Amino acid sequence: MLEVNATLVSELRQRTGVGFVDCKKALVEAQGDIEAAIIVLKKRGMVAAAKKATRETHEGIIESYIHMGGRIGVLLELNCETDFVAKNADFSQLAKDICMHIAASNPLYISRDCVPQTAIDSEKEIATAQVSGKPQNVIEKIVEGKIDKWFHQICLLEQPFVKNQDISVEEHIASVVARIGENIRVGRFTRYQIGA
Repeated sequence: MLEVNATLVSELRQRTGVGFVDCKKALVEAQGDIEAAIIVLKKRGMVAAAKKATRETHEGIIESYIHMGGRIGVLLELNCETDFVAKNADFSQLAKDICMHIAASNPLYISRDCVPQTAIDSEKEIATAQVSGKPQNVIEKIVEGKIDKWFHQICLLEQPFVKNQDISVEEHIASVVARIGENIRVGRFTRYQIGA
């Protein structure tokens, strides 16, 4: 697998407005070629979704999901731009799918931006302790990889989507944004589990 550096990812992010993880995946797929990566993102609808991401989302729905005979429950606030889209069948299905994903995957946060710095520092400390004794530059790369993997496990938007493991939740939302034509944003969620 091709390694892409953070500078290349940052440049692609600035040009497209697409998230870090999706830019990195597109660059890997495009063998490090930024122009080809932009085409990859456009095909996935990510660039269109990123352009809409700055629009305000004051409408939406609250969706609920109960699983395993009442042992797991999810409440989700999914936002969009207009009440017309909030009543759209695709939007409602997206809310249901995200609720089921949350029930199955138990994310702790919506995105990396939502993770408290204290939690990140603690995870970095643990990861660093696990690889002590190696050269500093090697430790930094390993810790960076472990933290990236940790974000994929705890952040809803980065998790592989339960209905299609080949894409992330963020990519699935972007595909619906491209189809509907409005910005969609996960406002907040709560997952309840008996005994947890």
